[in-house]
Amino acid sequence: MKKKLIMLGVVVFVVIVALVAMKDVITLVIVENGVKMVTGLPIKMDKIEISLVHTTFDIEGLKLYNPPGFEDKIMFDMSRIYVDYDLPALLREEIYLTELRVNLKEFIVVKNANGELNLDSLRTVQELSVGKEKSDAGKADKDFQIDSLELIIGKVVYKDYSKGGKPSVMEFAINIDEKFKNVSSPNQVVNLIIVKALMNTTIAKLTNFDLKGLSSQVGDVLGTAQKVVGSASDVAAKTAQQAHGTVKATAGAITGTAGGLTNVIKLPFGAKEEEETAK
Repeated sequence: MKKKLIMLGVVVFVVIVALVAMKDVITLVIVENGVKMVTGLPIKMDKIEISLVHTTFDIEGLKLYNPPGFEDKIMFDMSRIYVDYDLPALLREEIYLTELRVNLKEFIVVKNANGELNLDSLRTVQELSVGKEKSDAGKADKDFQIDSLELIIGKVVYKDYSKGGKPSVMEFAINIDEKFKNVSSPNQVVNLIIVKALMNTTIAKLTNFDLKGLSSQVGDVLGTAQKVVGSASDVAAKTAQQAHGTVKATAGAITGTAGGLTNVIKLPFGAKEEEETAK
């Protein structure tokens, strides 16, 4: 009897350790599938910190890359993303975030030598271009909800290679820190980032980018905007403090494992992308 209890204890311990380790991989699957589904572009993360006590995770150094054909590799350089999620909703294959904080250090808009704009490669922008009656860019997703989204944007850069030689470069230090409520689709997150970044610059006018059309997809969310009192560094410090007592994982070390689990873990992001691919 004693041996059986010892064996049971060992099994329980191994299961707990395995679940803790798998949390890193599951988080990577969620993030990678979600970003890929919405943007259609690859990402890379420097580090993930996952709380062992609370339903939170913290990402550092997330970079969204341009597709081939662009002189600059990076479109979005996000220094930090903090997420507080609802676990029961996740188990129901839903994404419900009570809080999301996005710190976008630099947003680089590029017009390449062929006159192509990197923004036009984003899936949400492409969906908008097919027409409002066919686009899902502004529609609510019944399996997705963010109660509070805090968006921090530091700098927007525009590089124009279309005239040959060295690019003409314009920089806009917009330094915004605002909170939004009731974001109801992952597309709205990306669209909101683009709209808030470009509406504070002249880039849309210079590139003939349809900022007005994109703004119409997030009109309700824009109406909830509230400025956050305090600097971006204050928010970063607050995020770091909340991440205390977490397990740190190097994203590159487990990316391969996460990719292998994409077809095993059924999440809203992955499921929808598989359905689109099947069509």
